[in-house]
Amino acid sequence: MNGIDKITARIEADAVADAARIAEETKTQCDSIREEGEKKAQEHYWEKVRQGMKATEERSQRLAKTADMEARKSVLACKQEIVAEAFTKAEERVRALSGDKYISFLASLAARAAVTGTEELVLSAEDKKNIGNKVLSKANAQLTAAGKPGRLTLASETGSFTGGLICRKGSVSVNCTIEVLMAQAREDMASQVAGSLFS
Repeated sequence: MNGIDKITARIEADAVADAARIAEETKTQCDSIREEGEKKAQEHYWEKVRQGMKATEERSQRLAKTADMEARKSVLACKQEIVAEAFTKAEERVRALSGDKYISFLASLAARAAVTGTEELVLSAEDKKNIGNKVLSKANAQLTAAGKPGRLTLASETGSFTGGLICRKGSVSVNCTIEVLMAQAREDMASQVAGSLFS
């Protein structure tokens, strides 16, 4: 019995040793798997953090660009509004001319628009009635002083505009009404006016 007890004890001791060794190996493998899992989890976590930061930065840049573009649009709209207001005020000042200043303004327009010095002038009904002859006389004097024939005449009909005139010879006419002059000025001088206002 002693020999069997010894063999049994030895088998039991070997089994305990094997179990302890297997348990240790298993623990080591589990620790290794856990460390590898934690390492991969950390890498995955930091990759997600980097992706999130990159996405946030890109979104922030897009928002900044959009805000910058909107700000530029807003500034441009304000500038255009101010330029339009400047032209509106200029037109109001021209329309507010009266007396000798308005007569001189119309005469100057007629003298500059006349090519031959023998054109006819179309004025508004009110201007023709009130100052037509004075405009004609002054414009002819300017033409004569410039060495051109000063033989402008008043057209029999009147124009349906509120200010300015039309200088006409046959089928050729030069429109010097305030509306047309201001529209041309806006087209030709808008950038200059903007430059002066916002330099």
